[in-house]
Amino acid sequence: MTQTPDPAGARGAVDLSAVAAMTTPGAATAGAAAPAAPVPGPPAPAGRAIPDGLVVEVTPATLQQALTRTVNVAGLLVLWSSGHPQTRQLIDTVAAVAARQEGRVLVLTADLTGHPELLQAFQPLLVQAFGQPTVPATFGLLQGQPVPLFPGIADEGQVAQAVEQLLQAAVQNGITGRVDLGPLPEGAEAEEEALSPLHEAAYEAIERGDLTAAAQAYEQAIAADASDDDARLGLAQVRLMERTQGVDLNAARAAAAADPSDVEAACVVADLDVLGGHVEDAFTRLVDLVRTSAGEERDRARTHLLGLFDVVGPQDERVRKGRTALMSALF
Repeated sequence: MTQTPDPAGARGAVDLSAVAAMTTPGAATAGAAAPAAPVPGPPAPAGRAIPDGLVVEVTPATLQQALTRTVNVAGLLVLWSSGHPQTRQLIDTVAAVAARQEGRVLVLTADLTGHPELLQAFQPLLVQAFGQPTVPATFGLLQGQPVPLFPGIADEGQVAQAVEQLLQAAVQNGITGRVDLGPLPEGAEAEEEALSPLHEAAYEAIERGDLTAAAQAYEQAIAADASDDDARLGLAQVRLMERTQGVDLNAARAAAAADPSDVEAACVVADLDVLGGHVEDAFTRLVDLVRTSAGEERDRARTHLLGLFDVVGPQDERVRKGRTALMSALF
């Protein structure tokens, strides 16, 4: 996932340590300035029509329900402060990027100044991820679990890259649902082209667990357009899900540990590692096999590794590093 920069250098970041102290039960407040009055609700993102239901402002009462929605749909959590209006800028950017994903990602926003209970709940997470309770801050959400993305205000390109990586991880973990979006506001026109029928068929097949039908739809899309990289990525991810269905993780790891030269066992564990998000471990395992094996076994390890590169996607930095390591192992 996206590397997190030092909060001290994060553009537009605000340290909420003082606010945290004032909102902690029993904390001393003498001489402390009161935080600015909360601004009701997040702003409506400008410059793009945002479908109804895409951006949800959570409260202490609705937080758990909102997190539960990310069991089936990838989520983005934007923590901001109504006491610092500049932090709301990030919501605009994240919502604009999410609007292009056709419901594949849900945006949750949480005002940590307007809801002190949320500040207390998220403060440990912010400190663990970024070293201090800094807002704005953005996390990915997969099955309710937060994945640190970045602190501070990011531009649209940075947000888009983070969302792309998050959605790749979501597919690898079988999280392929979509937000039920309402119609665009009256008079607004969708800026993106509609999803092709074959891609739509593939998504629907994945959602109902029919991986064979999903693979066939992606194969048809590639046959119709050899340059359809999205279909190629989708097919690779579906093939990974097919290979790992019903595999016993403990037994697979035991088999690979018993014989490190067993290419078949190593490929199974590499698949499971990628599916679980341990991409670098998977790549390293297969690169080491390429380096130490020969003949057909070496070629099989190499071919399987190339297939996993397709699963993760060519834009991922780990793939670029993996290709360099593979070239070094081969030559």
